[in-house]
Amino acid sequence: MSANAIAAVTAALRNLLSDGVKVEAGLEDTIVTTLPMDRARDASGSGNQLNVFLYQTTPNAAWRNLSMPGQVQSLESGFPPLALNLYYLITAWGRDNDAQSPFSHFLLGRAMSVMHDHPLLGSDEIRLALPGNDAYLQMERIRFSLQPLSVEDIFKLWSGFQTQYRLSASYEASVVLIESARSARTPLPVLMRGTGDTGPVALARLDPGLPTLQSITPPNQQSGAQIGDVVTIAGTLLAGDKVEVVFAHPALQNPIRVPAGQGATATRIDVQLDTAQFAWVAGWYAVTVEITSTPDQPNPPVHSTNALPMALAPTITSPMPLKATIANGAATVKLKCSPDVQPVQRVALLLGDQEIAGARSANATGSLSFPVPQAVAGTYLVRLRVDGVDSLLVDRSVKPPVFRNQKVVFK
Repeated sequence: MSANAIAAVTAALRNLLSDGVKVEAGLEDTIVTTLPMDRARDASGSGNQLNVFLYQTTPNAAWRNLSMPGQVQSLESGFPPLALNLYYLITAWGRDNDAQSPFSHFLLGRAMSVMHDHPLLGSDEIRLALPGNDAYLQMERIRFSLQPLSVEDIFKLWSGFQTQYRLSASYEASVVLIESARSARTPLPVLMRGTGDTGPVALARLDPGLPTLQSITPPNQQSGAQIGDVVTIAGTLLAGDKVEVVFAHPALQNPIRVPAGQGATATRIDVQLDTAQFAWVAGWYAVTVEITSTPDQPNPPVHSTNALPMALAPTITSPMPLKATIANGAATVKLKCSPDVQPVQRVALLLGDQEIAGARSANATGSLSFPVPQAVAGTYLVRLRVDGVDSLLVDRSVKPPVFRNQKVVFK
């Protein structure tokens, strides 16, 4: 439906009231207008009059995420239409401004009776109300329902137009659908679903039947891996003629692909994070495994597993403890780290329980500097945080775990 659907509904409501009210004896001279409330009744007006004013539009919650009926087929993704509820104020003025008889009461009563007996707009009523509209084509019927207003709402509505209150009734029209100008995604039909077009086959088994990752475990129960560590990837159906572990990071233009070693099995792959062959960055990685059967054939099928997160922690490579001199209450902590911090990465120094954000560098760098505006003399445990991943402060290779010698001394 086009954008003139709102105007078409307003015109159809005006015609409905005009035709329904004038059949009543004594109301044959009634006119129906669609003007703002402050302009609906001029000083010279003295006849019976109804005014239909659209005072509010709100989104329709039920249709907010639905595709336009009849336009989007199954498995296609169309952009939802603009679904609106319209709120109208119907105001009545009587003949001679009710000087001889309360015609406005009579007129409003007849109008509300018409709305009560005719709660749905027919397609022909909408089509004939406004030339060129296509609102009558929508599959959802447009329904009117009485919406009582509180005294406070009435005061706000009329005072906003700086005009005197007149006898009125409010109605909701639901729902008006305006078609989105964005096109739907229409994938090509499927030629065959499996061998012989049999479709999917259900198997009675506990594993999912597809290559699946279950866990990624750094050594020594660490919270994250470090450069040089061997991480263990556990899953099912991970064996193949060619198996690669894919590490994707937002700061890397291309993901890192590490071939599975000789000891890889269908349920376990051990991968070393080696810097000799690959340029790693600290932060969170999305890890998948790609399995290729018959890689020597043209266009071999590649099966990819689900993705699991892995944290690669930065390492402070400067000799410990770090030392910083306090001057005028401030100090600067300088350190070196591995791997280099990329320009797009957020870096911070965790000094005890205080986070000190570092400035972004224009180039990748392993030398960082952190100004500490209110430094206090003492020794503090320190961590480096890159994109939400902290350098490993706890040594879990011993029992019980201990803090590493990762400190800064302020003097």
